[in-house]
Amino acid sequence: MTDAHEFIPAAKPVIGEEEIEAAVRVLRSGMVVQGPEVAAFEEEFSEFVDGRHCVAVNSGTSALHLSLLALGLGPGDEVIVPSFSFAASANAVRLVGADVVFVDIDPETYCLDPAAVEAALSPRTAAIMPVHLYGHPAAMDKIMAIAEQHGLAVIEDACQAHAAALHGTPVGAFGAAGTFSFYPTKNMHSLEGGMISTGDAETARTLRLLRNQGMEKRYANEIVGANVRMTDVSAAIGRVQRGKLTGWTEQRIANAAYLTEHITAPNVVTPKVAEGARHIYHQYTLRVLGDRDAAMAKLTEAGIGNAVYYPTPIHRLKPYWEPDQKAGRDWDLPETDRAAAQVVSLPVHPALSAQDLERIVTAVNALGEQL
Repeated sequence: MTDAHEFIPAAKPVIGEEEIEAAVRVLRSGMVVQGPEVAAFEEEFSEFVDGRHCVAVNSGTSALHLSLLALGLGPGDEVIVPSFSFAASANAVRLVGADVVFVDIDPETYCLDPAAVEAALSPRTAAIMPVHLYGHPAAMDKIMAIAEQHGLAVIEDACQAHAAALHGTPVGAFGAAGTFSFYPTKNMHSLEGGMISTGDAETARTLRLLRNQGMEKRYANEIVGANVRMTDVSAAIGRVQRGKLTGWTEQRIANAAYLTEHITAPNVVTPKVAEGARHIYHQYTLRVLGDRDAAMAKLTEAGIGNAVYYPTPIHRLKPYWEPDQKAGRDWDLPETDRAAAQVVSLPVHPALSAQDLERIVTAVNALGEQL
């Protein structure tokens, strides 16, 4: 039984004996970079994205960056991105020289609002980057319809959404490219790493060139590329974790269902799930309608891990705010600002016990009455 005073972390990366054994096996093999483990991981991960081509890289940020490069995005292009996300979503756009156009979110799913996307279109719009935030799929049916009508590329930022789906189609299987992160706090990890999914064989080949100095054959460089390869150690760990992901996901969904059913605090709003969506709860995110700082302090005092993702919208971060101010741009994103001021994420990871879940509910309900 969990000690009543034991701290319940907001996230708990898993590195078990199977992961350790996989890493040691690769180290002993001597094939440690871009070898058979990477190829096997790519093939196995493709099962989560309707059998699409998969290309492994060294991080989720690299996955976003290379996807934009492979699809030909660059200077003069605009890419529509939600501001309520991790900075990497917008950073990847800036890194290829394209301009970021920030739009607002749906207040219930925290994902891109399709109406806001449509309102932001311009002659320079070249792509849309929906972010499946917290593990909830964006409204891909509506976003894909807008993209098809206007001839736009769609790059899915699914870095937090492994195995999420909308109307039965997995995230990463909608757009021209889908991107995933295997950072240790994600629902599955490879210590560090990323994956790109695409339905187009030529795009997949371009991605493979870009990750490896522009070459498939040694010293036969075809294009200008980078070195963002995944190691076989990471891939071996990722393969172990991929095998566990389905069970872990079901546990996350069950934990979230328990929390939603039992949290009754009047000034707390539990997560909503859109019709047809499979939310895989990378984060279980509440809205606190009262004093959030006080609520977080009380949760921490009760031994309940909690965090804000993300307290500052991207458009208000220095690298974006200052250039926009100089250019006379001022994004009007009320739902984004409201979410950033209210959200708090609680533990939902599969390592939680029944006692942990009870403690979380008790702590949240107690603070709700005091707000």
